[in-house]
Amino acid sequence: MERFRNTGQPDWDWWGRLWPTPGSTLRRLGIASCQSVAAVACGNGYFALPAARITDPEPVYALDLEESLLEECVRVAERQRIENVVPVHGDARRMAALLPERVETVLVANTFHGIDDQQGFVRQASESLRPGGRFVVVNWHAQRRETTTVAGEPRGPPTDLRLSPDETASVVRGCATFSLEERIELPPYHYALLFERADD
Repeated sequence: MERFRNTGQPDWDWWGRLWPTPGSTLRRLGIASCQSVAAVACGNGYFALPAARITDPEPVYALDLEESLLEECVRVAERQRIENVVPVHGDARRMAALLPERVETVLVANTFHGIDDQQGFVRQASESLRPGGRFVVVNWHAQRRETTTVAGEPRGPPTDLRLSPDETASVVRGCATFSLEERIELPPYHYALLFERADD
């Protein structure tokens, strides 16, 4: 399968300009100690690695289709002595079958806009969560791409793929298992929506 549209991994430099303190961002999103996480389409681990520091000793399952990015994530984890990152190689559209257990949080950052079957993906997220678990979606705001610049260059997905918070919430709530819990602004160009999975 091909990776999601317009979701290529940016280099660490400009990623860090957007989120210079990813651990603090993750805590705002409800990532907490002793809670397992699936970081979906994790790339080279910009969020998966600090998430693992927070959740230790519980695992962070770093799931990505691109094996070279997972290998980089593992190398950085070893260098930083992070022992609870578990690489999962495969397509996120099959995450429920790929993950070895249900988790407390499924996190998808900067990827939702490029998923071809978004409701199918949301159902996979639901199946991957424990009852009461949270589905966290971080998205670019629906601004024109030329206005979302990093280091003087336009960044992010094409304008026509971007989703407003209301559009994202509508897609996710199309699956009856989720209710919107909170919306969080992540300046300069992003928002996060936190959804809770209903009990079985």
